[in-house]
Amino acid sequence: MPLKIRDKRECRWDLVSLGEVMVRFDPGDRRIATARTFEVCEGGGEYNVARGLKRCFGLDTAIVTAFADDPVGKLLQDLLYQGGVDQTYVKWLPHDGVGRSARNGLNFTERGFGVRAAAGSYDRGHTAVSHLQPGEFDWDEMFGKFGARWLHTGGIFCALSDTTPQVALEAMQAARKHGTIVSYDLNYRASLWKSLGGKKQAQEVNRGIAPFVDVMIGNEEDFSAALGFEVPGMDEHHSKFAVEGFQQMIATVLKTYPFQVVATTLRKAKTATQNDWGAICYYEGRFFEAKNRENLEVFDRVGGGDSFASGLIYGFLAGKDAQFSVDCGAAHGALAMTTPGDTSMATLDDVLQVMKGVGARIAR
Repeated sequence: MPLKIRDKRECRWDLVSLGEVMVRFDPGDRRIATARTFEVCEGGGEYNVARGLKRCFGLDTAIVTAFADDPVGKLLQDLLYQGGVDQTYVKWLPHDGVGRSARNGLNFTERGFGVRAAAGSYDRGHTAVSHLQPGEFDWDEMFGKFGARWLHTGGIFCALSDTTPQVALEAMQAARKHGTIVSYDLNYRASLWKSLGGKKQAQEVNRGIAPFVDVMIGNEEDFSAALGFEVPGMDEHHSKFAVEGFQQMIATVLKTYPFQVVATTLRKAKTATQNDWGAICYYEGRFFEAKNRENLEVFDRVGGGDSFASGLIYGFLAGKDAQFSVDCGAAHGALAMTTPGDTSMATLDDVLQVMKGVGARIAR
């Protein structure tokens, strides 16, 4: 069944994302434990998709999130202004002076180099967004009165507290009632689920959410850890691309969940700075595979999957076919990994050039 996407003329937003936005601290060429200065930017799995669609692809997007009302929250607000994502549904929680009741999330991330893998250290306990409860947002206003063509959220948001999955479900049910497409990126993070029941709880939560998802996105670890589906032919070190294995896994998934689209990135990390990179998408009974880019040089891998998601979603929102959409996602994800930070610095022209296979000769 083809995706039935609402007409742009009846919707204020092309996409609304639901998730946390954090301040990312980047130590540059150093490690977190030895750094003396950090560059800061904003980032978050669900937000990165909305920002990519706004800044790279020129669509109208909004973020549903919460900040503590302190100087760090104001920094995030300022960074979001630069990203152009609508803040109509940003909820502000009062700051108690020290952050006992609510605070803003911080994310320290090393890019990695060669044999030293990229590494992250979260400081996001008891953040403002984790306190969100069902009933705090007027979803019928958002998806009905104003209108949104697409809702995007994911497993990171649902791992933040006991209540965030309830908020996600509430949003998804309202979105579907108003004909809004729902996408969900499994985005399994062991560190987030560690104190909330681990993989067992992640699977329980995600299996409860999956029936309300139209477009399911993830990688091989996500489908295994977050939904419990194994990928045949993929060893524990991700030593090879297992396209046939992914196809078998997706066929198994579809026996349980009637997703309209299933999309996954294919990554083999040879070193932190050299990856093989590709993607595959299931749509209307067929599989569509993006070009496998061997030995892709990586500057900063964080956000590559989110940029894949935004490129894929752009393709469908723009009325393109599934092959264009998965190619667009893979190209955008590849470009996002050539620049620092969580968010994409690519342009639509950049993406189209990479999709055409144009080389890296200087343009001037």
